Amino acid sequence: MALFDTTAFRILEQGMSVIWQKQQVISQNISNADTPDYNCKYLEFSGVLREKLRANGTIKYELNLQQEIVVDTATRDQFDGNNVDTDTQLAELANAQFQYDALINSMNGNFTRMRSAMVTK
Repeated sequence: MALFDTTAFRILEQGMSVIWQKQQVISQNISNADTPDYNCKYLEFSGVLREKLRANGTIKYELNLQQEIVVDTATRDQFDGNNVDTDTQLAELANAQFQYDALINSMNGNFTRMRSAMVTK
């Protein structure tokens, strides 16, 4: 539906997807905190804002998030070869949850504005 095919919705949707994937990687790290020789993983992503020209001549901005899972093989925190710091991972998980909540609140704000615009017409 064209109503939801806006730049703001696409950016929020992609952002929520990346944060959800980041939470999955962190959860995997936490669940393997006692696994010998497990290497901690991190989800790295960068946003590339591109300007595209549509056939009708209007400018459309798209956010393309490039994602990569990076394995930390340089750090050895424990004697068994595992390098998961549970406290750090729990802090990262809480931070990711705050980010996800902020994106949800922004999405809800967009829906509220749309409902308000529909009611006032």
